[in-house]
Amino acid sequence: MSKILKGTMILTVASFLSKFLGMIYTVPFEEMVGPDGMELYFYAYTPYNILLSLSTLGVPLAVSKFVSKYNSLEDYQTGREMLKSGMLLMGLTGFVAFLITFLGAEQIAIHSLSDEATNTKVAEVTMVIRMISFALLIIPLMSIIRGFFQGNDSMAPTGISQVIEQIVRIIFLLVSVYIVLNVIGGELSTAIGFSTFAAFVGGVASFIVLVVFWKKRKPHLDKLVEQQEFTYDISRKSMFKELLGYAGPFVLVGIATPLYQLIDQFTFKQAMYEAGLGQDSGEAISAIHVLSHKLVIIPVTLGIGLSLALLPAITKSYTKNYMGQLNHQINQALQIIALLILPAVVGLSVLAYEAYGSFYGVDRVSYFGELLRWYAPVGLFFALYTVTSSILQGINRQNFAVVSLGSGLAIKLLTNSWFIVMFGAKGSIISTGLAVLVAVALNLWRIHRAIDFSYKQVYKRSLLIIIVTTIMAAVVFLIKWAIGLLWDPLDSRLAALFILLLSAGVGGILYLWMAYQTTLLERILGGRVRILDKFLRRGQRG
Repeated sequence: MSKILKGTMILTVASFLSKFLGMIYTVPFEEMVGPDGMELYFYAYTPYNILLSLSTLGVPLAVSKFVSKYNSLEDYQTGREMLKSGMLLMGLTGFVAFLITFLGAEQIAIHSLSDEATNTKVAEVTMVIRMISFALLIIPLMSIIRGFFQGNDSMAPTGISQVIEQIVRIIFLLVSVYIVLNVIGGELSTAIGFSTFAAFVGGVASFIVLVVFWKKRKPHLDKLVEQQEFTYDISRKSMFKELLGYAGPFVLVGIATPLYQLIDQFTFKQAMYEAGLGQDSGEAISAIHVLSHKLVIIPVTLGIGLSLALLPAITKSYTKNYMGQLNHQINQALQIIALLILPAVVGLSVLAYEAYGSFYGVDRVSYFGELLRWYAPVGLFFALYTVTSSILQGINRQNFAVVSLGSGLAIKLLTNSWFIVMFGAKGSIISTGLAVLVAVALNLWRIHRAIDFSYKQVYKRSLLIIIVTTIMAAVVFLIKWAIGLLWDPLDSRLAALFILLLSAGVGGILYLWMAYQTTLLERILGGRVRILDKFLRRGQRG
């Protein structure tokens, strides 16, 4: 299990840095482009994310599983052949997705906007969608190389390339927007177009990093191929049949979040007008799906990192029929999610006003902070969905992901407009949370039925985690309440930031201390907390 934890740590740190940078840059970005620019930005990214997942066909995770499976059978040549064939496939599908997005941008824009939208607005949305479509030419190729490295239990190439991609993207985005708006006095839509084109620039940088890793690792990979004693000699047709059998259902898993957002994109404004809140619709959807989502996605990065590291390990255990090891891996994965993500989303919910005010300013923070408070717990469901879907793929039950996601989307479609009319903008969040929760419950049920997995230990540990998290949340609330008597966090961004840092810092330390004292850390993470034990003992002696 140490490989899973090591891989999880690498990918989680990289994902955290990437998502954190993705959150930080929105502060100057929003200052430059305002609510109208943020809304325009959102209209481009939702269809892009969907077509990106469709163009990759779920192949990166499938390649990771495919390579891991044949490596465990000591057939390294088959994995190499898959990389070559996969590159050709991704190049083709990426180009097709680019054409669909570029040529269909106007129709996507028309369906995204309300009936009252002007021709100018349609033209602006069309332009930014076309600008982002160029990223579809490079990102699928990049993702296939990442999947190959992950299948070889090498997580550093994925992690480092993610961070470089984000850094280059953000630098290009901020510089280009500043130049367009403040140097040459260009239109807002032009600036947003360049900000979306930054995805292509970041993708190129990431691809270069992966090529460098490939050149360094190639001698070792060549040696493994030379030393193998046999190969299954699978034809390209059989190879693609097996690969797409793994990948097909996970096309949908990969676009789960964008699909939920797409339903909002097509229904949110109309429902808000029906609720008499049409004047808030643009800012509200931007606050939920662009700004708040960037905060919520940070704790979810652990689930993403864990799922990527988990898949090769579970595939090996399942392929070799090591059922005891398989059950242990699944148990630990679910407990890690509860241990680390539950307190993070609860803490974010308690400090929602302070978090939103710190990063995005205190203007209307009472409204937008309330949306973040409702949205934060949904992060736990997204993380669980990602991990349980990865487990299903590892045990060859990936087809069930279609059932679970389909059920979630059906609930979102049936309840979204209804809930928005009843509860306003947060009705969209309630609908999403309910939909993802149902999908997670179905995944957990299928895992139990497939391998007779027992959740008894997960339930017991989760109960203790909930108790510790509740104590932490109460202390955090008291701290922010006490400081708020002297310094209102809604007065200034500085006040919000001070309360956020102090409350979150004390809460985090208290939670880790309670988790350590109750042996939660040791039981879930194993011997990797011994260094903390030595540190505490040294502190007591001092």
